[in-house]
Order: sequence, then structure tokens, then C-alpha cells
Amino acid sequence: MALDPPTLLILSIALAAAAALYLAVEWRSIRESSLLFWSAGFATISVGSTLALLRISGLLLIGIWFANGLLVLAHWLFLMGVARFTQTRLSRGWYLVFVSWLVLLLLPSEPWWSKVMLMANSLLVAVLALRASLLLRPHGKSLSVGAVQLRYVLLIHGLFYLAKALTAVIPGTLIDLAAFHGEIIQISLVEGAMAIMLIALSMTGTERHRREARIARLAARDPLTSLYNRRALEVRAPRLLEGVSATRPGALLLIDIDNFKGVNDLHGHLAGDRLLIVLSEMIRAHLPEGALAARLGGDEFVIVLSNTSPQHIVELGNTLRERFQQTASASFVTPDAVTLSIGATLFDQPPASLAALIEQGDAALYESKRGGRDSIRLVERTVASL
Repeated sequence: MALDPPTLLILSIALAAAAALYLAVEWRSIRESSLLFWSAGFATISVGSTLALLRISGLLLIGIWFANGLLVLAHWLFLMGVARFTQTRLSRGWYLVFVSWLVLLLLPSEPWWSKVMLMANSLLVAVLALRASLLLRPHGKSLSVGAVQLRYVLLIHGLFYLAKALTAVIPGTLIDLAAFHGEIIQISLVEGAMAIMLIALSMTGTERHRREARIARLAARDPLTSLYNRRALEVRAPRLLEGVSATRPGALLLIDIDNFKGVNDLHGHLAGDRLLIVLSEMIRAHLPEGALAARLGGDEFVIVLSNTSPQHIVELGNTLRERFQQTASASFVTPDAVTLSIGATLFDQPPASLAALIEQGDAALYESKRGGRDSIRLVERTVASL
């Protein structure tokens, strides 16, 4: 089959329709608005390419002006999708991009009309594609493979259309949009079919990576408090504690709510959940940089620190105790005070395992409970304390 302009347009129609359908199916499952914009963009390309075939039948207004206008609209939708993906707010000027296209309706039908149309269309597509590529800069964070591919595909696509616009001003260049004549038009149709495939694959990979990252993030978090769960703590704690030494001691604080059952019994489990959320927010607010916090289960929480000191541990524990006691007493009336008991252990060598470290913290917590609750018990397991 010869790759003549009608064949290339039919190929583009099929590719764009398939991409639009696939992205729409993805959107129905994960409801990411960027997917909806990208799906609409490919659907627009499919419709525009279908209309472009009508110029062969002499319907030039629809086959050229309207079809090319839909190509600009498709790239505007791609830009909106990238803006949603990167959570970027675009200026209102980007919503007026079609005004310049409407001006072309006022131009007289002269021999140079095809060149003006080609240049205007190419410049608008180039600006939209390059702006979308610019939005995908890493912003100090690593991008997924799909996002990096999308960034460079859009960059190359935009630069191609920029070069295509420049060819329109080269003297002697033959361009006939009505008959698909002109070497640059042939090249553009080939590039368009390739761009559809590459952009669709990159967009799909981009959202798939985000979905997988979200699933992994949810699997690592406690659903109620959004702190790490025990499994995630076991993965991350060894990296934090491997640098523990005599000059950079580490610590673990095991935190338990005193008389928590009374809150559930008197005020209901929703009240107990609210109290757990309050404590998690306090822990997060006072968590030192580089430290880890997790909910082990029930009303038990843990904080793992590195490069700390006994004074810092006691200060952190007492701050949490005082803040929590004030909030709990003001929110819930119970026969026994709802407070915190904290067991802390300080060490200057990397522990054999997180489980062993938690066991040591549990022993210190037991001492805190036995000593009357609402207190912090610190056990130093360092060379200096032996």
C-alpha cells in the first residue's frame, strides 16, 4: 500500500481513534482528568483527519480551515492535560489561542493563502507543544520514564512544526493544501502518524507510572492516620539507622495512649478514630527532619530518630504528652485521664533488627506504664551509659 496523503490520513484516523478509546478506558478506571483531556485530544485529531479527506472532494473550507483548526484544538487539549498532570495553572491567554485562527477567515483567497494557512497552523501547534513540553520539566524531582518520553516527544514535535512554519516563507516552495502538494506536507503527514503513536504511548506510560506510585504509596500508609505502617517502617528504618554511631546516636520512641478504651466505650469508635488522627497530626508536626513515624496498630505509634540526644528525646516526648493531654481532656470527658505513655531507647550502634529495637522500646514503655502512666521512660543503651 502506497503511503500517499489519503492513506496516511486514514492511518492517522485509526491510530488517533485507538489512542482516544484506550485513554478513555483508562480514565474510567482511575478518573485522572489529564487522561480525559488527552483522550479528547486524540478524538479531535481523528475527527480533524477525517474532515481533511473532504478537501479531495472540493470541500476546502471544511477540509482545510476547519480540519486544521481541530488540529490546533487537539494540541490545546494536550496542553490542558499536561497542565492537569503537573498541577500547573495556566494563564487565561492560553484559552484565547483560537482567536488568531479565526482571523484567517478574513484573508482573501489568493495564491499565497496556502502558505499563510500552513505557517499560522504550524506556529500555533508548535507553541502549544513546546509549552506542554516545558511544563514537564522535573521541577527538582525525577520524572517517570513515561513523563520524560512525553516531554521529549512533545519537544521534538513542537520543533518540527516550528521548522514547518519557517518553510512556508522560503521563496519558490510549492505548497498546495487543497491537493496535498508540497514536500513539507508529505513529510508532515508521516511525522503526524509517528507523533500520534509516540505521544499516545508516552501519555499511557506517564499515567500508569503515577497509578503504580499511588498504589505503592497507599500500601505503605496506615489508612486512618496516613503515617507509615509497620511494613513500610521495616523497609525504611534500616537505611535511617545504618549511620548510627557514638557521635550520631539513634533512638526509638514507642507511644501508647493511656485509657484509650474509655474513649471508645463512652464516645464511640469514631471518636477514638478522631483521637488517633489528632495524635498522628501532632507527631507529624513535631517530627524532626529525617525521622520516621509509623502506626504499629491500635493506639500504638513509633518514632525512629537518628543523630539525636537524650535531651532531645525527652523534650520531644514531653511536648507530645502535654499537647495530647490538653487536646484529649478538652475533647472527651472520661473517668480516667486520656494521656500518653512513652518508652524510649537510645543506642549508638545499628540494631540487629527493627523488631529487636521495638522490643526494647516496649520494655521501656512497660516501665512508663508501671510508673503511673502519662510519662516518658528513657533507657540508654550506649557505651557511655554502661
